[in-house]
Amino acid sequence: MLFILAKGFVLGLAIAAPLGPIGTLCISRTLERGFLVGLAGGVGTALADATYAALAAAGFAAFARFLDAISLPLQLAGGAFLLWLGVTNLRPRRDVRPARVGTRDVLSTTVSTYLLTMANPTTILSFAAIFAGLGLAGEGDWFGAISLVAGVFAGSMLWWLCLCGLVTQLRYRLPKAFANWVSRISGLVLIAFGAVAVVLGLQGLLV
Repeated sequence: MLFILAKGFVLGLAIAAPLGPIGTLCISRTLERGFLVGLAGGVGTALADATYAALAAAGFAAFARFLDAISLPLQLAGGAFLLWLGVTNLRPRRDVRPARVGTRDVLSTTVSTYLLTMANPTTILSFAAIFAGLGLAGEGDWFGAISLVAGVFAGSMLWWLCLCGLVTQLRYRLPKAFANWVSRISGLVLIAFGAVAVVLGLQGLLV
């Protein structure tokens, strides 16, 4: 049981660590709105990772059928959302000091990031490839599957906690304009990922 939990932990950390559109968005949110909002996005991403891990642990064949059914609409929706976020991040900001945040801000950030991660083709393909390659699908019983999913969530959550904490600490040692530059770079990254997702999705519709 502990071995399965450890495998899930390493998997969650490995999935979360590469800096893609979700990572750049998390950094930008942390710089602009503070640690809690950045971490809320991390919670949404970790929950999405755990969701995909649960689907994959239930059986890779069923997971593959599920992906085949939803991949195209998710790719288009996720790509469009990334484009919108990218354009939003490119807009100039007069004040980038962390704003006062409430429960609604934290909850909305968690939900929106969860949906965005679920629609991220990179996350989908990563889980499909890793579970198939390492033979992690179908861990034998419910306790094994639960341990695997819990490990994935814990590993992913640790990464976002460390990233948001590091960005929060560094923010006060960097020039005031740094957050604006990060926001612009984040916007360009999000637009690039979104454009690729939309183009591939449209190609899929035409095939």
